Amino acid sequence: MWKHFLKLSCCIIIFSNSYQTSAQGAISGFYNQKGKTTLVLGAGFEDSKNYFIGREKSDLSRNLHSVSLFGIYGINDRFNVQASLPYLSSGEQNGLQDAQIYLKYKALESTVKTDKLELSFATGFSFNVSDYRIGGLNDLGQQAKILETRALLHYQKQSGWFANLQSGFSFKFEEVPNSFPIGFKFGKASAKGYFDFWYDFQYSFGGIDYRGTPRPQNFREIGVNYHKVGGTYHYPFSQKSGIYIAPSYTITGRNVFQGFAYHVGFTYQL
Repeated sequence: MWKHFLKLSCCIIIFSNSYQTSAQGAISGFYNQKGKTTLVLGAGFEDSKNYFIGREKSDLSRNLHSVSLFGIYGINDRFNVQASLPYLSSGEQNGLQDAQIYLKYKALESTVKTDKLELSFATGFSFNVSDYRIGGLNDLGQQAKILETRALLHYQKQSGWFANLQSGFSFKFEEVPNSFPIGFKFGKASAKGYFDFWYDFQYSFGGIDYRGTPRPQNFREIGVNYHKVGGTYHYPFSQKSGIYIAPSYTITGRNVFQGFAYHVGFTYQL
């Protein structure tokens, strides 16, 4: 049974990369085996009907479309490297957004009967690829350079049920406020398919609110908080490929759009 999890593990890592769009944790509790590469091509649509001006709900809306490419490589069974790059379109704004690269290491692994408990650590860096415009609600991001740290505790039963918890610190250079993330996920992985449900939280330290200071505002200084929930279903065509759907919803927050997001994509393991 564990062999099936190893073969399917990285076909279940789905991602979305906008400072105001969907999220489900920076890293996964699953690992690629040594020498294995997984590629994910995804597309998404965000239908936001409201925007929180600071913490006050407004009727400002936005539609956001995205295409994203993700890859992960197993340096060995305990050490993986992953990278992602999204293309976003919102109103008159469109272009490549922020690239991300992470190194993930499984530091501890304990097996009790048929269950596994693992502790992983990761560090990463993200940066804007294009010089997209900043100064409005259709911005693709904040052009933030971010040094990420994460710790993840992953528990998995031989039946395929699992749960994990991750947190860390996002150190953002220059004017963008630092933030504290927490993510929780549970689900089931098997040779027949994969599904999960997740909750994501981000708290920004300080920063300004939209319309909270005299114009012109520096949108790089805006602090973004959110509470998000979502899920993923991955259907394997084979041990190497599959498709996924991943809806999510932003419940509330600070300087963030509220609404549904929908993502679909194709996964392939080399």
